[in-house]
Amino acid sequence: MRIVVAPDSFKGTIDAADAAEALSSGWCSVRSADEMRCVPMADGGEGTLAAVVSASPGARLVDVPDVAGPDGRPVRGQFALLPDGTAVVELAVASGLPLLGGELRPLTATTRGTGETVAAALDAGATRLLVGLGGSASTDGGFGLLSALGARLLDRTGHVVPDALSDLDAALDAATAFDRSRIRFAPPGGVVLLTDVTNPLLGERGAATVYGPQKGAGERELPLLERRLERLAELMGGDPSHPGAGAAGGTGYGLLAGWGAVVEPGAPAVARLLGLPGLLASADLLITGEGRYDATSLQGKAVGEVVRLAEAAGVPSSVVAGESAADGVLTLSSLAGSASAARSEPARWLHRAGATLAEQWAART
Repeated sequence: MRIVVAPDSFKGTIDAADAAEALSSGWCSVRSADEMRCVPMADGGEGTLAAVVSASPGARLVDVPDVAGPDGRPVRGQFALLPDGTAVVELAVASGLPLLGGELRPLTATTRGTGETVAAALDAGATRLLVGLGGSASTDGGFGLLSALGARLLDRTGHVVPDALSDLDAALDAATAFDRSRIRFAPPGGVVLLTDVTNPLLGERGAATVYGPQKGAGERELPLLERRLERLAELMGGDPSHPGAGAAGGTGYGLLAGWGAVVEPGAPAVARLLGLPGLLASADLLITGEGRYDATSLQGKAVGEVVRLAEAAGVPSSVVAGESAADGVLTLSSLAGSASAARSEPARWLHRAGATLAEQWAART
């Protein structure tokens, strides 16, 4: 048999590559003659870089030392450069919420480090850019990112508004124009934003209202963030209602309006990049999984996309999850006896899950 193993990460416990390896080795412990193909999946968020590099011969990871983290402290940026000149940037690497530790900064967190990473990718000769928008720590509308590429705020006299990064709200109040004249040119192949988020920039489904609380915004901060994004939209124009404009604290909007980017659903784009449709066309079984499988898993997420591709190819699929109430899903919590036990040793229980699926398949055939 030919088996494609394409899980997402089991967030907080094990990444997609290690999950795929554990499932594959478990299967092979029962059916060693089968042909296994591990294709770690992602939807544009956490794990996108690792997934792309692991499945793309000739791809290389490039470190960018000392870019600005979400709180301004230096962190390591990173992007993937593919043989065709495409660069892949994962926003969470330099501007992600986990980088803040326990001290969230809803009003001051910035995406500048992601912009510095993008600039480094351009310097390396990138001819096309894919930006995964997931796990953001900030609600800056992407201004920090764009500022690293040369964007500026100008006052009524045409002078640069000072300290725009350290006090963005005061800078926006003083600004009368968003200056694009010094922004670096986008690569000739364009800029594609990968996200499973369809929220607009503003309103009850917007970036501040929906995602601000995850980043530490309370009753005092939420109206301030909404006003910040409204002011950015006034200065930058574009379409703040565009699906995905609210992704990553409005970074989707910033790149759409400020740099001519386009939005694509992340999971299908990553699946194409990894060549999953072709692999499934000649497969006998798909094994996929994620930490928590529920109804939302089929709504634009990585697991739902690979299951859809398998169905289109006429290939049966098996889903493994850390936890799930759905029928037909093998859970690590049931194998381990509890969710906490499964989370403490995810590789062990994923190996067991792979073996269990192989035993079930052998009994079925």
